[in-house]
Amino acid sequence: MAASSPFTEEQTGYLNGFMAGVQQAIPYLGQNAEGQFTHQEEESVFGTPLDELCREEVIKYEQNGLDCYDTIMDRAQKGEFASDGDIFRFKFFGLFYVTPAQDAYMMRARIPGCALDARQFRGFAQMARDWGGGYVDITTRGNLQIREIQPENTVNILNTLVDLGVTSRGSGADNVRNITATPTTGFDQNELIDVMPYAKAMHHAIMNNRDLYGMPRKFNISYDSGGAISVCADTNDIAFYAVTLNEKAADLEPGVYFRVQLCGITGHKQFASDSGLLITPEESIAVASAILRVFIEHADRTNRKKARLKYLIDDWGTPKFLEEVQKKLTFPLRYLSTDLCTKPRPKIKHGHIGTYKQKDGKSYLGIVIPVGRMTADTVEKIAHLAEEYGNGEIRLTAWQNLIIPHIPDEKLANAQQAIKAAGLSYTSTSISGGLVACTGSTGCKYAAADTKGHSKILGDYLDSKIELDQPLNIHLTGCHHSCAQHYIGDIGLMGTPVKLDNGDKVEGYNIVLGGGVDDTQAIAREAYKGIAFDEIPPLIEQLLTTYKENRTPGETFAQYTQREKIEDLVPA
Repeated sequence: MAASSPFTEEQTGYLNGFMAGVQQAIPYLGQNAEGQFTHQEEESVFGTPLDELCREEVIKYEQNGLDCYDTIMDRAQKGEFASDGDIFRFKFFGLFYVTPAQDAYMMRARIPGCALDARQFRGFAQMARDWGGGYVDITTRGNLQIREIQPENTVNILNTLVDLGVTSRGSGADNVRNITATPTTGFDQNELIDVMPYAKAMHHAIMNNRDLYGMPRKFNISYDSGGAISVCADTNDIAFYAVTLNEKAADLEPGVYFRVQLCGITGHKQFASDSGLLITPEESIAVASAILRVFIEHADRTNRKKARLKYLIDDWGTPKFLEEVQKKLTFPLRYLSTDLCTKPRPKIKHGHIGTYKQKDGKSYLGIVIPVGRMTADTVEKIAHLAEEYGNGEIRLTAWQNLIIPHIPDEKLANAQQAIKAAGLSYTSTSISGGLVACTGSTGCKYAAADTKGHSKILGDYLDSKIELDQPLNIHLTGCHHSCAQHYIGDIGLMGTPVKLDNGDKVEGYNIVLGGGVDDTQAIAREAYKGIAFDEIPPLIEQLLTTYKENRTPGETFAQYTQREKIEDLVPA
């Protein structure tokens, strides 16, 4: 064989340039050749020395969570649960080992834009029946969870998700969680723009960029179309709110754009606030990706409690943060006053339940799913209803209920009747339509109370005792992580152990009052601390009765509690 010819000067220059580019890219890709998260120096992670990393960062440094699939398969074959650092890494595949609440895994899927079709929905029913506890939960991020999964069934679940065109990758641990969108987007009469294409594009950008996994802490992104139903976008790290620019400004013609809000984290009592940016919808994916990369490179990796986006921007200030974001973009960011944009329309409270007209003349039906839990049989019934009366599409909501859209007028009455025949409801009371509950102590090791069970008891009690002419949101969350976002409820309950006079400990709650989102945005204030659950139903009945007696005409419960002194809302 002839000897290889030496590289030409041009080829050598090309290869040198290529390798220099590869070396420059490594810090931004976030991993070295072994898949470890690094930044320039091998003995640090994005500038943080290894001996200063918190435990979760050490786990990610030792092995990228995306690289643990072989371990998942090995544990499945042996029928063993994850242990040590793999308990955290398995969350990169959406597998949560929830002992001691349940000696089982919970699997959380991603449902981009909160939309899926009947075939996919039916697939969840089959997985829950074959490999889980026989039920499916809707979460407050508009996605789905299956519980009570044994180790030997994890690979079956993960592979079936892929066959359905769904994934669970990145739905847990330090990753960008499910990308949410207004649940009625695309057919909402009030909306300014269909945001579904952008929510799905953002989802795929995350899925296809390895460096956008394993950030310092979890991260939430939401798209609000300006439609009638809230997606709670202002509780997200990045909220894209559709607005109308009324007149030509900068290089922009009048039309629909996104305001960029940052740092929503209501568990820490903070809503997202306007950054000053106005962008085109098409720019949102690049802007969000740049924000994520700045967060990845500069956020705290030593203290989990200070690792969210809020704390980086608190430290730097928004102007410095956006200067760093600008460096990662190929187009200039635009800063425009909110005065040049229309204000978003008010949301329809409990608009996720009931019958509503679409902009194409068809209708959608919002169906009550009590505290978001459905049996496998119920899931299959809903899939059938979506195919029989709509176009097979199903939308999930942040309120743990769901919507069947695209129902023609000639099928509407039959669809309503069929929903009732299936044991479901498309109507609700002012109380039952706004009950939200996290998993609670029956399925989560952090929860101090059975939130789902208590939510049903509380709702039934209040419906039997009092009638309201204003919709009410009651959120029950099991712990300070606030998965049910108790601070945005008209009434919010956070689980806590309560010690009785006889020394016994029972499940109870701290109670906050007066929260809201979007046009009614407010952080609820704590009014009661350490109340045993048995005392709570009559206590809230008394609160609501006092509200009815003392409110001004048309005043909501939140408005009433916000204008009253907290001490006046607490009986002596």
